[in-house]
Amino acid sequence: MSTLPPCPQCKSEFTYEDGSQLVCPECAHEWSATAGESAEEGARVYRDSAGNILQDGDTVSVIKDLKLKGGGGVVKMGTKVKNIRLVDSDHDIDCKIDGFGSMSLKTEFVKKV
Repeated sequence: MSTLPPCPQCKSEFTYEDGSQLVCPECAHEWSATAGESAEEGARVYRDSAGNILQDGDTVSVIKDLKLKGGGGVVKMGTKVKNIRLVDSDHDIDCKIDGFGSMSLKTEFVKKV
């Protein structure tokens, strides 16, 4: 009998295989059987709108016009943002944009340059 790893979210030992995926019956979390072996536990992977992996210090481009809260203007599509910093909060990227200053962006609105 093979031993399956516990669920990475709730640590349940009752995981089972469903094709190439592992499934937790208690919290319904699904993950790849091979990804769990190679990835660090608890490490979050940030991906841009095209699925490319982002890292601290990358340069990204905004993929659509973004209105700023408080009537501060609009960050235009194609604006390049250099030296991003990835954070674990509601917005994934902390950065400085020329002409706007410090702000937070979501990874779904940028692509890696």
